[in-house]
Amino acid sequence: MSKADPIAQFGIWFHEAVEAEPNNPNAMTLATVSADGRPSTRMVLLKDHDAQGFVFYTNFNSQKGQELLANPNASLCFHWKSLGKQVRIEGPAGRVPDSEADAYYASRPRGSRIGAWASEQSQPVASRDVLEARVADLTAKFGADNIPRPPHWSGFRVVPDRIEFWTDRPDRLHDRQVFVRTADGWSEQRLQP
Repeated sequence: MSKADPIAQFGIWFHEAVEAEPNNPNAMTLATVSADGRPSTRMVLLKDHDAQGFVFYTNFNSQKGQELLANPNASLCFHWKSLGKQVRIEGPAGRVPDSEADAYYASRPRGSRIGAWASEQSQPVASRDVLEARVADLTAKFGADNIPRPPHWSGFRVVPDRIEFWTDRPDRLHDRQVFVRTADGWSEQRLQP
């Protein structure tokens, strides 16, 4: 691995997390910003990563979807407690191509595909019974047929322009390695803890 290749370094750390973390090593905090500048964070699941960026899926009508469509700046944070490692990623988020979203959506369990239609994510609901009735109605509607991807459901790819790797060290003298995208690739520097 080249020191100047943060995507390769992320891949190594992610593989270690898959081996070490008991649950959801692909869980990451996603931070977005509202139109009035108010930050908001939540956990989402990384579904793909490569040199082009880091992909997750959501309902575009959700708070995170609306915020990213209005202001594409995003921040991701992975924290793998069992490894004593953290990765912070910053950059703009853009929609994945429909073909990519269709392929991922088709790979999801049937119940998750129905859930994408049933949930008006982030909107109030009178009760759990209302949501479950909507799921039952849609299950009957689709029957054994293929369930198409809802038009409001797709993915975002965060294209990193800054990636920080943090490693826990004794006496709080943590190791911090930062990569910033440049016109020629990546520049690297170390930060004090």
